[in-house]
Amino acid sequence: MAKDQTVLFNSTIFGPIHSRRLGTSLGINLMPNDGKVCSFDCLYCEAGFNAQGAGKTGLPGVDRVLGDLEVKLEEMKEKGENLDVITFSGNGEPTLHPEFPEIVEGVLHLRDRYFPEAKVSVLTNSTRIFTPAVAEALKRVDNNILKLDSAIEPTMRLIDRPNDPGFTVERTVEALKQFAGTGIIQTMLLRGSHEGQPVDNTTPEEIEALIEAYKAIRPASVMIYSLDRSTPEERLVKVPLDELQGYADRIHAATGLPVSVS
Repeated sequence: MAKDQTVLFNSTIFGPIHSRRLGTSLGINLMPNDGKVCSFDCLYCEAGFNAQGAGKTGLPGVDRVLGDLEVKLEEMKEKGENLDVITFSGNGEPTLHPEFPEIVEGVLHLRDRYFPEAKVSVLTNSTRIFTPAVAEALKRVDNNILKLDSAIEPTMRLIDRPNDPGFTVERTVEALKQFAGTGIIQTMLLRGSHEGQPVDNTTPEEIEALIEAYKAIRPASVMIYSLDRSTPEERLVKVPLDELQGYADRIHAATGLPVSVS
């Protein structure tokens, strides 16, 4: 069963919030603050399905993003607050913003000025890594966190529901190789059903396919996690932490890669 869910960030800069994976995080939302724009339509997206629409505010320009960020960083600095990471996230896929590379450069400059010890992270669904300017921008940030929820095509399409029919697991894994040694592959593990179809990317076949994909990509590390908030598809089930740790141990043993769990 699907439900009408919209949990949106209503500003360009939000937080700081505590991220279970990244620490104290200040968020950057490059999408509208009253709607969602994404190249995936994931069953588990806390922002809801794309059917809610893109809203009316449009995408924020470079000057607005950097201006709002500087105001917030200056405020935090004056108050002596801590900042671990500046994270591109928000109401959809950040790399869809046409000025994403320019914004990344500006954010890195402001980070160096106000909180040089903080990391800059991008949470991306990997749909725009085929665009050279976007890929180069992703290589500039500290934590380039790239999604790969399944290495089996039908499962990926069921869970992530990409808008582009040309987006395939095979093509994506090949493109992810450009981030060998630097990128972080993030995988959401979950179970349940959607419109009568079983959803499960934790089967032995699924885990083995992911292991082979991780071996091919050779990222800096792998990040596996499960549901933490309400999802638009209500028939999804969280994978317990101890079970996630078991998958992490198996992945590490097979690949030699660092694997974190949350």
